[in-house]
Amino acid sequence: MTNAPFEELLVAAGYGNAHGAFARQLNHTGRGQGIWRYDAASVYWWLRGRRPGEHVQTAMGETLARKLGRSVAVTELGFGAADSSGISGYPASVDGAIDTAEQIWTRLAKHLNQNASGVFNSGRAFEAALGWRYDLPDETVSRSGRQQVTSTDVQSLYALADHFIDLDRRHGSGSPRTRSVMADLLVRQVAPMLRGTYSDTVGRDLMRAGATLSGQLAFMSYDAGDHATAQHHVTLGLRLAKAANDHLYGAHLLANLATQAVFLGHAREAARLVEAAIDGARRAPAAVLARLHATAATAYGQSGERRACQLALARAERALDQAGTDLGPRWVGYFSPAHLAGTALRCLGDLHLYTQALRHVPEALALGSENTRTRALHTALIAVTHARAGNTDAACNWGRKLAQRSAGIQSARVQQRVRELTTALSPQQASPQVTDVLNTLGAVPAAI
Repeated sequence: MTNAPFEELLVAAGYGNAHGAFARQLNHTGRGQGIWRYDAASVYWWLRGRRPGEHVQTAMGETLARKLGRSVAVTELGFGAADSSGISGYPASVDGAIDTAEQIWTRLAKHLNQNASGVFNSGRAFEAALGWRYDLPDETVSRSGRQQVTSTDVQSLYALADHFIDLDRRHGSGSPRTRSVMADLLVRQVAPMLRGTYSDTVGRDLMRAGATLSGQLAFMSYDAGDHATAQHHVTLGLRLAKAANDHLYGAHLLANLATQAVFLGHAREAARLVEAAIDGARRAPAAVLARLHATAATAYGQSGERRACQLALARAERALDQAGTDLGPRWVGYFSPAHLAGTALRCLGDLHLYTQALRHVPEALALGSENTRTRALHTALIAVTHARAGNTDAACNWGRKLAQRSAGIQSARVQQRVRELTTALSPQQASPQVTDVLNTLGAVPAAI
């Protein structure tokens, strides 16, 4: 489908058969934003529906206005308002990724209080997986712009990511304020850096830092139940990881997308995504492989594929045993034996192997003090598993612990686990202790 309004303006301005000339004039108009490298191919994709950033559209209007002798409003260009479908695709270029980053971070910073989440799009997820896995590497990501970016500047971004990771693990991400603050920081600090001046080496690390921040914002949005925003940020993170030539972090992000798909009940799609992640991770360190195989196990467990699930769990256990001498990148350090035990508890419960599942309880709770939300999630899993196994007294005991451990945590995922326990206990609500626990769980505050 052609963007007819934009095409008509190009023709009227004399650029109908001179898309390269228009791109050159556009690059000149936008020189204050840094060195733009738009060309005739860029114009082709804009005509076919790809949506440039707002700042690029403004420059387009100015470029056309000079030729037409009148002002050209952005609304005349035919791109429409930024929406979920327009910014969720896998960017074809590094410039496209930078445009997308600015768009989605700006939207999140300005409109998060609306919390208007869309749906998870499996087709877009597979498109992103294919682009990340099979597109050719970027030859260079060096750039010239207004702001000089150094290695020290990039390292400060990792410190910023660590801060929000810690907040997320301790308190959950249900509060819009935390994500809004993070998005605002990305708009004001990171977006100008992406449009700055940097060498290829610094640029690769900058792209890796951008992927890390986008991936963290994705996970926070997923925890808050804003699944379209989460998917958009994973997709962006994948493209930035591709630009960084960091296939391990890309595999981690794709596994996060699979985890989101499992949460939403798309088990088969999740299995395909995590299989692509394992394939793309290549010869990954043991700790990374442990995390990826654990994610695969959750997908197979939810879809009832017992053999595949147990095989994936065994692979994850072997890999984690080897991780003591093969630590891998710092971002995978969170994945501990307790996290794997929680995965096994969930998977085996999904397969109705309750006795086997409950053997993992002690290790699933051997978490660091910073893992407040994970402790609540694992506690809920234990309670649900007992309830489904018919152990009503134990389920009630763990339900009371869940109510205590959920206090102060704002997380749609924790709330979902609370609902699962309530559903599992409801058939026994004639029991006074069950009624008491249901009332206690009903008082647990929902994510804002």
